[in-house]
Amino acid sequence: MEAPLIDVPDGTVTSPIGFVAGATAARIREDLAERLDLSLLYSERRCVAGAVYTTHRFPGASLRVSREHLADNYVQALVVNSGVANAFTGEQGMTDAKEMARLIGEKLGIPANDVLVASTGVTGWLLPMDRIRAGMSKIELSPDGGSDLAHAIMTTDTVAKQAAVQFEYGGFTYTVGGTAKGSGMINPNMATMLGFLTTDAPLEPAVFPSLVHQTVDASFNQLTIDNETSPDDTVVLMANGAAGGEAIGPHHAALPLLAAAVERVAVILTRKLARDGEGATKLIEVRVRGGATLAAARRAAKSVAGSMLLKAAMFGSDPNWGRVLDAIGYSGIQAEETRISLSIQGVETYRGAPVPFDEAALRDALAEEEVRIEIDLGEGEETAMAWGCDLTPEYVRINSEYTT
Repeated sequence: MEAPLIDVPDGTVTSPIGFVAGATAARIREDLAERLDLSLLYSERRCVAGAVYTTHRFPGASLRVSREHLADNYVQALVVNSGVANAFTGEQGMTDAKEMARLIGEKLGIPANDVLVASTGVTGWLLPMDRIRAGMSKIELSPDGGSDLAHAIMTTDTVAKQAAVQFEYGGFTYTVGGTAKGSGMINPNMATMLGFLTTDAPLEPAVFPSLVHQTVDASFNQLTIDNETSPDDTVVLMANGAAGGEAIGPHHAALPLLAAAVERVAVILTRKLARDGEGATKLIEVRVRGGATLAAARRAAKSVAGSMLLKAAMFGSDPNWGRVLDAIGYSGIQAEETRISLSIQGVETYRGAPVPFDEAALRDALAEEEVRIEIDLGEGEETAMAWGCDLTPEYVRINSEYTT
């Protein structure tokens, strides 16, 4: 049965009870001096928390500090800067990240170990700590500050990504909120993407490993913009229990509802990330059914969404459906060409063999802002989705001028 989830209008990461946030323009990058670039998320109660991090071989300093601080599964605040990634910065980067946590701890009156740190932006640059120190004193926290935080974590993003949903259980109303950033260098395992999820539901620490990983696997890890992965990606889920009720453990009846709510927020954010890919004009959504295993279905979907040839074709509204079959063929899954069926924008183009279709009509349909690709592998019962965007000349322009 589908969970009775309700979207929160204009929902943000501070929609759950007890979370506040704020942001300021700390001038971390002189060329973006008026832009919000330093932000803080704080829970009035200590949170149980869990995270998934980049698989990059050389993780950024801020990520490494956060991983240390979250080792006990508890946290109360998160400080984020944009503009400079604090990656490939050696011991000085670690010193700076630890100082950020310490300063926020002093500001809020909590231990530095209860503060997570996240950074995003240009790699190889040291943080301008004098500006960050000054900026921290200017941040004012508010229950309405979630939107400012969502804007402050942006880099090449053109719009803020945020969402929240609610559900009821046992007479209590629980809310899950979230925000994310990312526009390029995204092929999450994780990638140059930050995602922060919050809830006022009371969760036991034991639920976090599976809950966070299952959420990420069904959403952010099925997103690809350009097949690139960065050293800073982090997705964090924080639960403060402020809405009341008994603790939700691994076998609690409310856990499926909570998991569905967290996944829904993550999928909403994932779609927004894909739609705002650097230079993108179209969102590509790939739906796969008939997978022999869930892993195979997900791998096929993401291979198609990440195909640079397909992405280029979608930019040009070119109904070159063979590129979908090509991406499935090199995805590494076990599949038979004669069992596959394919539809693009609702137009069937292949069913074990090419199917006649109106090419001009499909070309017109591909001019829409969302492209839907549906694949049946004919191997089993598993389904999966993946998201991406088209490849445009603007992507090249953005990434040829990123530090200038």
